[in-house]
Amino acid sequence: MIEFVRNVRVWFAPERIREDGGTPDYRFSLANERTFLAWLRTALALIGGGFAVDQFLPDLRWGWRVGLALGLLAAGVLCSLRAVNHWVRCERAMRRGDDLPVSRFPALLSVVIAIVAVAMVAVVLFGWKG
Repeated sequence: MIEFVRNVRVWFAPERIREDGGTPDYRFSLANERTFLAWLRTALALIGGGFAVDQFLPDLRWGWRVGLALGLLAAGVLCSLRAVNHWVRCERAMRRGDDLPVSRFPALLSVVIAIVAVAMVAVVLFGWKG
């Protein structure tokens, strides 16, 4: 928990990352930044999908529509927060010469998206209207 709080501080003061270890090859830092931006694009797509479900499926039963939309929106929020935390963790590991951190988040995100997708397939196939 202490490490997480320390990471959150770096989110808003990224120059503090220089306090850990030496400067890695800039290509690795740029690759880490591109990965961060890819996670943010994924988060934006999930948030957009959540709004699309809510706005473009008005005939869908309220509970289903809100549940699917909130699932996608929550995944987008978690994805954006995970992106910045993972960026900090990777940058620190590269500066220290440690192994890059592992995470279960990609598997969790995949499962959540798969559940929402299966629910949406069921809605399309069975046409559950309000």
